[in-house]
Amino acid sequence: MADFIEEAAKHKNIAYFSMEIGLMNDVPTYAGGLGILAGDTLRSGADLNLPLVAVTMISKKGYFQQEIDDQGRQIELPDQWEASRLLKPLPQVAEVALEGRVVKVRSWIYRLRSLTGGEVPVLFLDTDLEENSPEDRRITDHLYGGDERYRLKQELVLGIGGVRMLHLLGFKIRKYHLNEGHSSLLALELLRRRDMDIEAVKEMCIFTTHTPVEAAHDKFAYSVVEDVIRDLQEVELLRRFGGTDRLNMTLLALNLSNYINGVGKRHREVGMAMFPGYKIHAVTNGVHSYTWTCPCLRALYDKYMPGWANEPEMLTRVGGIPDEEIWQQHLKAKKTLFDYAKRDSGVEMDPEIFTIGSARRVTAYKRPMLIFSDIERLRKINRQGILQIVLAGKAHPNDHAGKQAIAEIFGHIENLEDEIGIAFLKNYNIKTAGLLTSGVDLWLNTPLPPYEASGTSGMKAAHNGVVNFSVLDGWWIEGWIEGVTGWSIGPEPDEDISSDEARVQEQEDLYNKLRYIIKPMFYQRRDDWINMMNNSIGMVAYYFNSHRMMRRYVTEAYL
Repeated sequence: MADFIEEAAKHKNIAYFSMEIGLMNDVPTYAGGLGILAGDTLRSGADLNLPLVAVTMISKKGYFQQEIDDQGRQIELPDQWEASRLLKPLPQVAEVALEGRVVKVRSWIYRLRSLTGGEVPVLFLDTDLEENSPEDRRITDHLYGGDERYRLKQELVLGIGGVRMLHLLGFKIRKYHLNEGHSSLLALELLRRRDMDIEAVKEMCIFTTHTPVEAAHDKFAYSVVEDVIRDLQEVELLRRFGGTDRLNMTLLALNLSNYINGVGKRHREVGMAMFPGYKIHAVTNGVHSYTWTCPCLRALYDKYMPGWANEPEMLTRVGGIPDEEIWQQHLKAKKTLFDYAKRDSGVEMDPEIFTIGSARRVTAYKRPMLIFSDIERLRKINRQGILQIVLAGKAHPNDHAGKQAIAEIFGHIENLEDEIGIAFLKNYNIKTAGLLTSGVDLWLNTPLPPYEASGTSGMKAAHNGVVNFSVLDGWWIEGWIEGVTGWSIGPEPDEDISSDEARVQEQEDLYNKLRYIIKPMFYQRRDDWINMMNNSIGMVAYYFNSHRMMRRYVTEAYL
């Protein structure tokens, strides 16, 4: 392992910092889209042989395991995992000052290997050392857990501890890529190391902001900041760059980064309105093509488009695959999902029946209840051609509205069980995401605009020939061609109508397009449906992948 680190440290690396990174089910150090994107970023980095090193938190108790009781109530259980099974501990120990005492930080390493020969070292920071107090040993236990003070300590360990650990390991870093604001405090450490040369630090920092939701931008009361950091000069620096009223981690990153980007073209516009005066670029997210294409379709792509996995633009050649072969592989993916759904939920489903899928973090702005907003219309659509629905998603433990939505979904499942087969898959994770995005016919996405910065589940679906049906927000604005790559729900972003009118139009589009356009095509014009599947692969997946995304970062931000 020492030889590997020594070899990796020879390069002038890009250090990729992210509070969460989703690598595999057995390493539950991710909560949702941010972590999954981070994992895809690193996979593409390895495939493209980029000089990357990643820094994250070990989160030994994970995010949480989701259980659902008989009343549809979410129950959160620790997602404990054993790091020594998959990671190797490193001997170096960094130190971070918290509340006037020294907290020791070690790291574990995971070697993310690509079939192309590239490797990315991923460092997981850990404070669970005997030298630390019991309280400090718990800092790296829970992803997004605890109170404001706990979160601030985590972000100090990630940002400051992460930079110090890289230095101890001998890495030469030319750029620091901050994946969201959680790691913004690394700029404070860089200022120390660069003798307060602000321009030099800005030149080294790249900041990707991921959300237009105001509440999702971390903010800390200065009373807490002062008590945890204790260094008044550093606190004044944070007031200067991170806001005077509260420490705003997004603002800190904006002020100390020369390259700032949103994760979609629309998100760039929303971000510039939220933070006027900052130049924000747009690098639209993508997903790792090989990871998110189901095994049966991988084999088909290998047969007809060899090399597609490392050159996803080759997916434009999907027209060379016979339609019947695509359809048969899709039916296999549906059966795989339905077998899992039967084991998980007890609901039996038929691969020949039109199936809608939807999965995401269950929270108000994602609007998971929109499909159930008019039950009688949903019943009428079902009577004119049977449909099935597969759902999944976790609500944050403190999101009571999200938890209530899950309970309401289970109420609808019970009320409709004699008419519409609806399965809710518990404990949504990388495995179930792969099954869902490949095993349904239509991918439904209903966020409240403009709060979907990008979204990536629909990109995963497109890689498997699943057709998108989505509100015009996030990435879908860029991928959507009505009736060609999928369908829209509601008005276009620049339509001058009230929010009430927009909500009515969304509901009308949702039910009318399902009833009169989408379901009739599936059942009555199968050739047209398979053509839409081909367009999902050849006109959407070929572009919305993390290889294209990483090439953009290299040419626009890293070089």
